[in-house]
Amino acid sequence: MNTILLVILAIAPGFAIALFIYRKDSRKHLSLSLLGQCIFYGVISFFISIGIRLLLQRFSHIEQDNMVHQMIRAVIFIGLVEEGSKFLFLRGILFRNPHFKQPFDGIVYSVMIGMSFATVENLLYILNGNTSTAIIRMFTAVPAHAVFALIMGFFIGEAKIFKSSSMLYSFIALFFASLAHGYYDYFLFLNFVPGLWLQTFISLIIVVIITHFAFKLRKDEIIYPE
Repeated sequence: MNTILLVILAIAPGFAIALFIYRKDSRKHLSLSLLGQCIFYGVISFFISIGIRLLLQRFSHIEQDNMVHQMIRAVIFIGLVEEGSKFLFLRGILFRNPHFKQPFDGIVYSVMIGMSFATVENLLYILNGNTSTAIIRMFTAVPAHAVFALIMGFFIGEAKIFKSSSMLYSFIALFFASLAHGYYDYFLFLNFVPGLWLQTFISLIIVVIITHFAFKLRKDEIIYPE
């Protein structure tokens, strides 16, 4: 399969998910400039996470057949580092943006960052892989990043509602997004345990169901000016 088609396969899932979430926002107030910021932050967060992970790997020793080591790798090296890199821009910059006024904004901005992150990651995997890699990641890794973004965005939206507990909800946003990400990746890393990879898809389905209810809960929530 030629490179152009592989690139399309790499970009299409993230674009489709981002468009779906954007259309779910009844106000559709995300300006092109703010959308560009979200995409830019997602790209930068990807390269930040790569840099941090390389440093961690340099100063640590992870055994491939050690389940505890693989858990540390999944939750800390992957989950916390990648979600933390996205969180840095979502909570540190966009949360303070004057256009961030409603709880659903947290989900929209988070998904935009997450899909940008996932698309860059997908491009690198696919351009160094093959057609099967593109198809597998289209239905697994990219939707997984969307779910992690929804979790983080939901709780960041809660932080916007409950201002007195803003820091608590921000911590919860990072904690659960990182945990879900690590849980998902953990079973992928255990390829030396026959059949255990199926838990990856089970874990993703569970998180998707939970996220679905969180999504419905805050989609039409409005914060009225005080």
